Amino acid sequence: MMRGLSLARLAQLGLHPGMTATVGRNHPQRHWSQQFVRLLSTRRQVKYLEDTNFPPENGHEQNSLYDSNIPVPHVTLDHYMWDRFSQWTNKTAVVCGVTGRNYTYGTLRDHCAALAIRLQRKMNLGFGSTVAICLPNIPEFPLITFGAIEAGLVVTTINPIYNAEEISRQLVDSDAKILVGLASNYAVLKEAMHQAKRDIPIVCIRCTNDESLPAGSIDFAELSNPTGIHYSELRPHDRTADDIVFLPYSSGTTGLPKGVELTHLNIVSNSEMLGAKAGTGTVVLPTTDTFQDVLPCVLPFFHIYGLTVTMISKLQQGCKLVTLPNFRPDTFLHALAEHKGTVLHLVPPIIIFLGHHEGVKSEHTSSIRNVFSGAAPMGTPDAERFTARVPNVEFIQGYGLTETAPVVLMAALGSRNYASVGSPCPRTQAKIVDLNDPTNTALGPNMSGELLVRGPQVMKGYHNNRKATDEMIIEGGWLRTGDIAHYDEDLQFYITDRLKELIKVKGFQVPPAELEELLRSHPSVADAAVVGTPHPVSGEVPRAFVVAKPDARVSEDTLKEFIAEKVAAYKRLEGGVTFVDSIPKNASGKILRRQLKLEHCS
Repeated sequence: MMRGLSLARLAQLGLHPGMTATVGRNHPQRHWSQQFVRLLSTRRQVKYLEDTNFPPENGHEQNSLYDSNIPVPHVTLDHYMWDRFSQWTNKTAVVCGVTGRNYTYGTLRDHCAALAIRLQRKMNLGFGSTVAICLPNIPEFPLITFGAIEAGLVVTTINPIYNAEEISRQLVDSDAKILVGLASNYAVLKEAMHQAKRDIPIVCIRCTNDESLPAGSIDFAELSNPTGIHYSELRPHDRTADDIVFLPYSSGTTGLPKGVELTHLNIVSNSEMLGAKAGTGTVVLPTTDTFQDVLPCVLPFFHIYGLTVTMISKLQQGCKLVTLPNFRPDTFLHALAEHKGTVLHLVPPIIIFLGHHEGVKSEHTSSIRNVFSGAAPMGTPDAERFTARVPNVEFIQGYGLTETAPVVLMAALGSRNYASVGSPCPRTQAKIVDLNDPTNTALGPNMSGELLVRGPQVMKGYHNNRKATDEMIIEGGWLRTGDIAHYDEDLQFYITDRLKELIKVKGFQVPPAELEELLRSHPSVADAAVVGTPHPVSGEVPRAFVVAKPDARVSEDTLKEFIAEKVAAYKRLEGGVTFVDSIPKNASGKILRRQLKLEHCS
């Protein structure tokens, strides 16, 4: 019986449509014929990305220290994802760390195919339409993602703790045709739809049996149920590796967040980079009959770090993902102990928790082999405290952006240089340029400047924003990161400051411009500036400086409540509000946030 393949995939493998069969999670038997397994285990004849040959400039552009000739298949993400799954169909793909509900690779494959068919047939979504996913980390997240991609759709991910106004903005800008969220969050999703002036279907997931389906919503369980589905019903999509597959939103330096157009190739190439040997080995080990790496997933899948680094690249390698909807010390530690986590992708606040919290015992950490830190800088003292407490763990840092899918720099396993974020990934090039040099000539070792990168993981551009795209991606395909950095004689890179002035709250990016725009919309505010101020738990939190209108009576609490009603919790003004006579600006009107920080936050 031929299971787990689209009609197009069957054709690629030399199997005729008559060999397809009804699929279903509850089918009494799952027979995989020898011919089927043999065909799946033989790699298809696919086109591969050509070797990266960057044009020479002045010799100070730095290439990867790792294997830069890794093969990158020039295929769509659905073909990439399911290329090897027949090797581990009976192993757990994803399990909820709270409720225990789970999918094996075989059942995940069945449900994805069923969902893809119904998104095409029942929901009438055409190729290239956008699906909005507004979910925490639950087992259904990858199911929806890969089901949508197999249907030929684009996925935009939304933070589930966003309020209705924030969700509505993304629905409008992404032109989403369907929204998937939790039944428990239906009221917010409905209000977001109202504010967006959209009338699109809302698909609801019920995480427990006693949850009721909200009136007017569509039951996700019915859309994804494989019973009665025939693969011949799936229309092979016409998407290519160079087409957009994800549309996450990145916090820019001006205005509201922008949609980042990431292609199938962006994600596939970055996933291959993450699987390459770096230093003494690879982050995850091969999945076999007797071994499977386990990743407790606390970093959100709606964020590019969780999406590519934790979810996509690791499912493609047959790992077991343990989903956690948020970070809570009790559930996180329970998942580590119960599922014997081996690889952790984390952010500095959680690593600091593991290194300091008295509740962390050997049963929580004894199985951990590798810990990867990203999304925000990690200080050497905190890294050393963690590695001293968990001495058998390899600790490495990496660096990336939403615009690079995300990783561009990563440290090698076995490195003890905790201050560095490593060297360029395979097929990736990086250089440092002087902030005042319009030619963007690469600087030599130990010279500070803006970090520029290029490689196949660099985004296609910003959605509906050519101006911002042209400012971000410049001549030669270089992407301006907006971060200040340097590299040493060993080609190890160090991030020292943020030119973009983004505030990093527990790894989440908070753009000052977004909060400033909201503050200026208050009737009592004449002008405003927002900066990040240090916080012992969150790393940084937003702090506002406000110029009140003449004769206006407005308090700090009033403005804090005003912002809290309009943004997610991590964007709130936890650093407080300071009233000032004026906001310092340069001749062109740009806010001098550094001056504010020096005068008030030092």
